[in-house]
Amino acid sequence: MYTIEEVLKNDIHGLCYQNRLILPFAAHFLKIIVNKDIITDFSLNSKGVFIREIEDFTDLYFLEYKDLNDSISKYEAIKMVIVEKGKDIFDFDNHIKLSLYLEKKHKVKIEECDHDIIFLE
Repeated sequence: MYTIEEVLKNDIHGLCYQNRLILPFAAHFLKIIVNKDIITDFSLNSKGVFIREIEDFTDLYFLEYKDLNDSISKYEAIKMVIVEKGKDIFDFDNHIKLSLYLEKKHKVKIEECDHDIIFLE
């Protein structure tokens, strides 16, 4: 599994299959924005997303969507606020804002957002 820093620095991509995102890192998810949906409930009873951490990657299943590629245009992104596993979640300097762009052949481009970008806080 990669660190988030390695993913960003080396342009490592994720994968997307229908309503499933596969990310090459482990993180604590604080907020995910898909279209107009803002997801902050990551409990086992969440109706928005189910997260499963595997040894080498993290799965995110978006339960309200059948196929993310049909719901998100190539000009839009899935946005998220995360903290790398093992880092202090209460230190705001550890909060990372990411944009995920769905590309062809199931590829997901992962980019860090500018620090001054307005996220729905």
